[in-house]
Amino acid sequence: MSRVLSEKTPHAPLWLLALMVFSGTLGMHIFVPALPSAAVDLGASAGTMQWAVTLYILGLAAGQLVYGPLSDRYGRRSVLMGGLALYTVSGLAAALAPQAHALVLARLFQAFGGCAGLVLGRAIVRDTAAPGEAAKRLALMNLMVTVGPSVAPLVGGLLASGFGWRSVFYFLFALGLTGLVCSWLLLPETSQPGANTNVRVLMRNYGQLLASPAFLGYSVGGGCATTSMYAFIAAAPFIFVDQLHRSIHEASICIALLVSGIWLGSALTSHLISKVSVEKLLVRANLASVAAAAVFLAGVLSGHLSVVFTIVTIFIFTVGVGMAAPTALTQAISVDPRVIGSASGLYGFAQMTVGAFCTSLAALGSNPALAAGLVLTGAGIVAQLSFWVASRRMRQQVAEVA
Repeated sequence: MSRVLSEKTPHAPLWLLALMVFSGTLGMHIFVPALPSAAVDLGASAGTMQWAVTLYILGLAAGQLVYGPLSDRYGRRSVLMGGLALYTVSGLAAALAPQAHALVLARLFQAFGGCAGLVLGRAIVRDTAAPGEAAKRLALMNLMVTVGPSVAPLVGGLLASGFGWRSVFYFLFALGLTGLVCSWLLLPETSQPGANTNVRVLMRNYGQLLASPAFLGYSVGGGCATTSMYAFIAAAPFIFVDQLHRSIHEASICIALLVSGIWLGSALTSHLISKVSVEKLLVRANLASVAAAAVFLAGVLSGHLSVVFTIVTIFIFTVGVGMAAPTALTQAISVDPRVIGSASGLYGFAQMTVGAFCTSLAALGSNPALAAGLVLTGAGIVAQLSFWVASRRMRQQVAEVA
């Protein structure tokens, strides 16, 4: 039964919750434009530095599963502040890292801490607002999730080119410290700590979902169709700076432009969803991404790599990502309506895990553009096959029920 809101319901400032969400999403890509300069300063290879992105994604994946149950048991405020403290300390550790492996490890802990804001910001909104108002506030939270990756390369590029790559992490340290102090002063406890999280039921739900070919198909396919984009984002600074000989500032603008394709894809989905079924929209969106990735790969292999060519092909790819992201999630959580909450968390974990795996593959070899092109094309093909399997099993389930 949902909690009845009253005049005594604790008030959580919306701007503070937005800051929590923004901190986690900003931290994902803000370091990307500075990867080449950090690699030179620390004497590390491009592949080693790309692990700073890969492990950040893994940290976000792990947080998807643990923060919800932890906050039900120990309270939103204490768990959130613990995550923010970890995010803050890890940012400082990254800024002071003496060598690449220490930096990569600090990024892992930074991501796990930053994920607290992503997960619990939404939970606090649901705790403190009636359904109608919660929908409006959650819309702003989702906007923050989208804005973060788009703004991050620009902010990171400006900081790195003006003050050096370590300034990026001093900035994240300051952002985390601000959030931590403001939360301590202004954020009340919005849940009832001590709730029975019933781990056995949670594990049983996860087991049922993992045994479902339909859910696995949409989850793996959704990850391949969407978070495979992180493979290109991690390789992008080396493509633009080392292979196409552009400055860090120019590279950051290009990366921000490419990520903004997700916005266009989301807008197209909102317009087309009433005209085309979710399944068809998902498959066609991923087909567009696969085609764009294949053209990009062909251009790399034929020696026609250029800034304009890269931007055009990968922008089309990210538009497909923007269309596939909400449709894949919708299909995944529709597999079993009885466990939507568990399905949402497990889908997020699977999506980020696939993204981390794709990013690690893009770090292999000495040609970042070739590696990224191969990963994007291969992931798109896997996504199409996964969606086909999932759709077939869903139709079988519907036929059995009928």
